[in-house]
Amino acid sequence: MKEKIKINFRKIRKNIIEYVATNRLFLSYVIISMIGLLLIRNFTVNNVRSFEAFISDLALVVIIGSFGYLVKPKKQYLYFLILICVFTVMEMINSIYYTFYFSFASLGELSTVGQTETVMGSVFEKLRVVDLIYIIFPFIFYFIHKKLLRTAYYSFISIVEKGKKMWTTTLLVGCIFLAYTFVTSSGTDYSRLAKQWDRSLVVKRFGLVLYQCNDIIQTLTPKINSLFGYEKSVQKFTQYFTSEDIDKYNGTNKYTNILNGYNVVFIHMEGMETFLMDVEFNGVEAVPNIKKLASEGMFFSNFFPQVNIGTSSDTEFTLLTSLMPAQSGAVFTTYYDRDYISLPKLLKEKDYYTFSMHGNHESMWNRKKMHPKLGYDDMYFESYFEYNKDKDDPNNLEYINLGISDKLFFKESIPILEDIEKNHKNYMGTIITLSNHSPFTFLSKYGEYDMSTTFEECDEYNVCSEVTTDYLRTSKESYKKAVANYITSAHYADAALGEFFEYVNNSDYFNKTLFVLYGDHDVKLSQKQKNYFYNYDPKTGDLKTEDDPTYQEYDSYDHELNKKTPLIFWTKNTKLRNKLKGEVKYVMGMYDIMPTLGNMLGVHNDFAFGHDIFNIKNDNYVVFPNGNFVTNLIYYNNSKGQSKILKEGAELTSDYISNLVTKTEDILEVSNAMIVHDLIKLEGEKVKNIKESGISE
Repeated sequence: MKEKIKINFRKIRKNIIEYVATNRLFLSYVIISMIGLLLIRNFTVNNVRSFEAFISDLALVVIIGSFGYLVKPKKQYLYFLILICVFTVMEMINSIYYTFYFSFASLGELSTVGQTETVMGSVFEKLRVVDLIYIIFPFIFYFIHKKLLRTAYYSFISIVEKGKKMWTTTLLVGCIFLAYTFVTSSGTDYSRLAKQWDRSLVVKRFGLVLYQCNDIIQTLTPKINSLFGYEKSVQKFTQYFTSEDIDKYNGTNKYTNILNGYNVVFIHMEGMETFLMDVEFNGVEAVPNIKKLASEGMFFSNFFPQVNIGTSSDTEFTLLTSLMPAQSGAVFTTYYDRDYISLPKLLKEKDYYTFSMHGNHESMWNRKKMHPKLGYDDMYFESYFEYNKDKDDPNNLEYINLGISDKLFFKESIPILEDIEKNHKNYMGTIITLSNHSPFTFLSKYGEYDMSTTFEECDEYNVCSEVTTDYLRTSKESYKKAVANYITSAHYADAALGEFFEYVNNSDYFNKTLFVLYGDHDVKLSQKQKNYFYNYDPKTGDLKTEDDPTYQEYDSYDHELNKKTPLIFWTKNTKLRNKLKGEVKYVMGMYDIMPTLGNMLGVHNDFAFGHDIFNIKNDNYVVFPNGNFVTNLIYYNNSKGQSKILKEGAELTSDYISNLVTKTEDILEVSNAMIVHDLIKLEGEKVKNIKESGISE
């Protein structure tokens, strides 16, 4: 018996040695590819030890590589090298993208590559050495190939290799690995893979290669003449907007038609977050003008942006249409040719003149094409303004970051706005600011903002003296000064805003105008960076320990909730100001602005996902593109399947969360279907007729 075991062991050992000896090129390809995929998961989602993700990646690496056996041995090197180069490019793109967006790249975003021209500074600022490490793998494979060339490997393989048999066997092994991946996946795993709301979670469970393959399928599917899922999308669309609950929160309230005959000007405050309103250094507030406007107007203190990869453009889209951003790609670049119901279009029906204004290129986020589709009559972009375009001049205060500085932009917008008011009875416009965009490295142009800390320090002889430190801004570690640079930039943007509203207050114009100021999105600062801001020790520059009485808990939920941005309704019209004032604490999302303002202006969107906040009040819930949601009671994390209670003592029913999870899935699915399949144009009238007739399909 023992002798038989020894014989079998020798056979297995011999087979392994023979396999390795005759498949060195293929094995080198597999090992090099897997090292790269392990590294990308390690440096991004930090789950290099995930067996499931490893098997998934290995399965696809083996399956794709197996086709190399159908190529003559002397040409296999080129096939495997191309695959390694593809993996290398994929890893580098995703590593850089994750550094910037804390998510993984999508094929749908290839249409937004043109947008990187003006944000390259942000990319280079955050670029890490590990983002480029993958470039060494093709060279390693090349050196292995050269070494094999110096031996008789290729000549020997040409004689002994049975290509079709090796392809079949290797493909089968890869399929077995892939089958294991799917057999061990739960229903929740499948749902997350299909919907890809949280790409990081998909990569954690299924690996980068399967995520990327799935993303390609999802991106291309709706583009092939809408052949896939159209009927199902129509059914979901019809059911959602003819349900009994859809009009539950519609109706009148004390603000209905309050803006009848008034003008509306949106101020799109780039990267402005609400937490800045509580920041103060040496008696000087970070954003004093925003705080002043909030105190004079109506301030929505629990307002959340709802952006996906389209960032600023997603905000514009969601605000004006009350739809969610697209699940893949940005609406402005991928789905700009669809028909949408928007606030500018509805106001044009009431003879409003509509316009947009921005100090960047009209090509940025494809605004040149998308703004007319949203209903803007005229657009005033970078080429319209006069300013010094020498961006490399450190003394040029007319050019900050991506284009015209906010202070000059507001100054030059004034005569345009005055001319609009002279020539139009009513108007609605959007003014998009620019200077507070990352990277926040233009410190010499932002102006002075003292963020130092002074404290008393005593030596061993009890001799005390005042010491001033500025660790928050001067640290050699970039993550430590990231928030300080952002605050300095925001302080400049706030000053520009203050100068503009000082003019408005003293002007003979804008007496019947409501200004709606909103932060477009959070600034993509990490939890680690924000935590350092809240918990750094000004005496040492290091983080405080948890036993420090001034230590502030800052977990992942706190970080998500800290992404709130300001929303302010402000007017200098005394009569209107007396009606639109005070703090509104209801949880509110970007998609609620259109229904809320629409009720005030006397217009209605039949296909809105948001609500008039003054009708829904504490029943409101804000859905995020990754499947998370927030209410006045909880914040729910879709990827974890966990939530944090926000209201102490809140009593939740057993189905409170499950019902909201279902609603969230419905909103994201239906909204995306409306965008991809152009359902408002193709099916909107049918749905309205069904609703009016009271017939439910």
